[in-house]
Amino acid sequence: MTVIHAYSPQAKGRVERLFGTFQDRVIKEMQLAGIRNKDEGNAFLKTYLPGYNRRYRVSAAKDRDLHRSFKNYRELDRILSIRSSRALRNDFTIAHNKRLYQIKDNIRAKKVTVEERTDGSMRILHNGQRLRYQEITVRPEKERKESLNLHKAWDRGKPTGAHPWRAPLNLNQREKAAASATP
Repeated sequence: MTVIHAYSPQAKGRVERLFGTFQDRVIKEMQLAGIRNKDEGNAFLKTYLPGYNRRYRVSAAKDRDLHRSFKNYRELDRILSIRSSRALRNDFTIAHNKRLYQIKDNIRAKKVTVEERTDGSMRILHNGQRLRYQEITVRPEKERKESLNLHKAWDRGKPTGAHPWRAPLNLNQREKAAASATP
């Protein structure tokens, strides 16, 4: 079972059309009937809704009940849980809800499933099997490797002002220098 949330009025379809009818047509009908308070409005809806339902009701494609039978109420927590997939890092940790968890079982997987139950408990699963885990409350600091300062070996500093790289590009000066250099 997958829950698909409808976040747009277009996706909500019939329910949104019903709300649109109530916000548009029912208000006009109430104004025409001279309704001025909440009690009169509730009495009006008791007569309006049955007629509306008769007019716009659509029968189901199949008449039989397609709900599955339910016997094990302990499974209800699993069915109604919120599941999300998490990447299993190389150090057997996962991040979930800004917390870090250490997986204690040795598994070879790239992804695990985190199941948040209705009672507030949490389970971490891989291929339907429950995994043992522990929350890491204090993050370990990364080991600092001493830098070898390799850049110092080749870095001789910036060239001085008299260096040829600093000289302006003037073709006359280059021609003179080239002519004086040749014998």
